[in-house]
Amino acid sequence: MFKVVQESLNETKHEACIVGIFERQSALGGVLAAWDEQLNGQLTALLKEGDLSPKRKQIAKIHTLGQLNIKRLYFVGLGKESDLTFDGLREAIGRLFKMLKGEKLTEAAVALDTFITENLDASEAAHAFAEAFALATYQFVGYKQKSNEPEKKLEEMTVYTAADPKEVEVSLLVGSVYGRATNSARTLVNTPSNLLTATDLADYAVELARKYKFEYEVLEKAEMEKLGMGALLAVNKGSSEPPKMIVLKYQGKEAWENVIALVGKGVTFDTGGYSIKTKDGIVGMKTDMAGAAAVLGAMEIIGELRPEQNVIAVIPATDNLISADAFRPDDVITSMSGKTIEIKNTDAEGRLILADAITYAKHHGANYIIDVATLTGGVIIALGVHTTGALTNHEEMFEQLLEASVETGECIWRLPITEKDKERVRNSPIADLNNSPGREGHAIMGGAFLAEFAENTPWVHLDIAGTSVTSKDHDLGPAGATGVMVRTLATFVERFQ
Repeated sequence: MFKVVQESLNETKHEACIVGIFERQSALGGVLAAWDEQLNGQLTALLKEGDLSPKRKQIAKIHTLGQLNIKRLYFVGLGKESDLTFDGLREAIGRLFKMLKGEKLTEAAVALDTFITENLDASEAAHAFAEAFALATYQFVGYKQKSNEPEKKLEEMTVYTAADPKEVEVSLLVGSVYGRATNSARTLVNTPSNLLTATDLADYAVELARKYKFEYEVLEKAEMEKLGMGALLAVNKGSSEPPKMIVLKYQGKEAWENVIALVGKGVTFDTGGYSIKTKDGIVGMKTDMAGAAAVLGAMEIIGELRPEQNVIAVIPATDNLISADAFRPDDVITSMSGKTIEIKNTDAEGRLILADAITYAKHHGANYIIDVATLTGGVIIALGVHTTGALTNHEEMFEQLLEASVETGECIWRLPITEKDKERVRNSPIADLNNSPGREGHAIMGGAFLAEFAENTPWVHLDIAGTSVTSKDHDLGPAGATGVMVRTLATFVERFQ
């Protein structure tokens, strides 16, 4: 897809070239100056007249009418040079690539050095380009009848730079891997639940394990019964589809120590059970396995880049349906940890399956745990749809995860767990825990419940109920699944100390 060269842009023919321009750019330099001269000063004139806008995310297309070896120039406005961030560059490039989808180009050049600033080097710019290309051009193919006409796609980009080509190539590869893995998660979340059962999710994970040589394990219902996974089994009782406990193990160190567990909620469809959702609220519940998808996407990146870390992915997978056998409010169940749980709300099922998954992650030697889940509507009320909610029992670990989220542009915000919150979760007259103490602080209650199973193991909970899908197209993708937390989890693993 990407080819890095150090020769002059003027020496090779291209269908198009992508160039960055900044506000208050006093004069055109480098290759832009050479093109301006060949075009009789027209670029300078267009810049002065405002037809080439350097404002951030403004895109301008110029036809060269045979005066250059390049047929079309695409100028990307980047705003003030001092204000440009990695995230800002990625969004601006994403907007360009969304526009280029309709241009029917098959190849293009990139003048990478026009995007470099004092704060962003060539490697960072290359990563942003590759990641933005994958994310912005993603499309869920769906199930409509297809046209037989072959679709023209941008399949080759030649990146021109004076920087070390090997470093740029590595960054392009990493950016592509991050983008593709996020898209893999998006596709899983966008897939209808009748085509993505717990068994299908397990099969996907096994394929991933075989591709990247992970150790893997898929527990069946009988094995779960022997291990006492009463919380996961309770949620599955209403279903004709068998549950799965999926485990992927990546060992990047000689000894199995300092193990990071990534635990993802895999509810493939959620009716709410007997605490049934409304007719509007039930639509879209195929996305309730976005936590599992995020973990599988992160494992794809880990498999590609092979960090020197030990990682275990644990995914409890089932749907939550209604039948004569389904679990009910007022039931008492026993989790794998031995803790008993009074069921007040069968729609608070995600925390139940995660409880057994967290316990099983510790059984496999997890020293650090991050769980990811579309857990509560309450997090949307608290933080909206652009920010993931987080709760933790470990300051240092959370700070490292926060740094990773800032680096990837996936905003998270910490919510508190107080002693009174813990008391509410433990407030049951007949069991150790109550799975739904009330609507007040709903997102916090979900996290406080999971903290009872993490116990003293350093742990962070990420509630992606608001950020896992979007109703609008955006610079880095279409409406639908976002693949949120794939890149943050992978970056955390890579950087963790």
